[in-house]
Amino acid sequence: MITFDIITTFPVMFESPLNESILKRAREKGLLHITIHNVRNYTVDKHQVTDDSPYGGGAGMVMKIEPLVAAIEGVRTPASKVLLLSPQGKRFDQEETKRLAHLEHIILVCGHYEGVDERIKHFVDEEISIGDYILTGGEVAALVVIDAVTRLIPGVLGEPSSAHDETFTDFLLEYPQYTRPRSFRGLEVPEILLSGNHQEIRAWRRQESLRKTLTRRPDLLEHAPLSPEDRKMLEHLMKNSIETGGISWNS
Repeated sequence: MITFDIITTFPVMFESPLNESILKRAREKGLLHITIHNVRNYTVDKHQVTDDSPYGGGAGMVMKIEPLVAAIEGVRTPASKVLLLSPQGKRFDQEETKRLAHLEHIILVCGHYEGVDERIKHFVDEEISIGDYILTGGEVAALVVIDAVTRLIPGVLGEPSSAHDETFTDFLLEYPQYTRPRSFRGLEVPEILLSGNHQEIRAWRRQESLRKTLTRRPDLLEHAPLSPEDRKMLEHLMKNSIETGGISWNS
């Protein structure tokens, strides 16, 4: 089980996403425990103010450090990892997801407004960013982290292998998927998937995974653990004039 404590100014934003689909089932199974903490409950003034104007002037408001630290210290344990959701943080990717999935207790601090008082960095372990763009707050980013990590908790997904074959596993994009109907407006399911030959299907899926990665994200191949067979397959794809968008793979 993984425990998440979320520190936020807008707790209502989490109500629906955490009570739907896989996240809901994971909580019902006791594999995921989530507690949401309203930063306003940790303020000391009667108006429950969580932000103030920045020293030195400038646009926007800055989140105050006192209620955030009070909230962190109220839930932190020796096993906790405290993460601040910030556009200035380390890029959150599948490797980071795997690392976090081995933790027992994660505290997610959601920034908002123009930012958070810089001194918060002395009270968090890491800063994490879900991408090079700006959101209105860290709540959406926190949901992304929770969803991605939860899927890797043993027992959350129905099929043991379903998380293993997905995009970004081993730095490769996932092979194409098809389901019924077999034919739709002249678009057919590849015959090999209907053959029943599981060995050939596995080989085809591996080739298509490599093909997709080569054409769409060739940068990932530099980190992928490729077998000699994989490299031969890539060479074959390159020789057959696969469209790479002008980007070549460095083998």
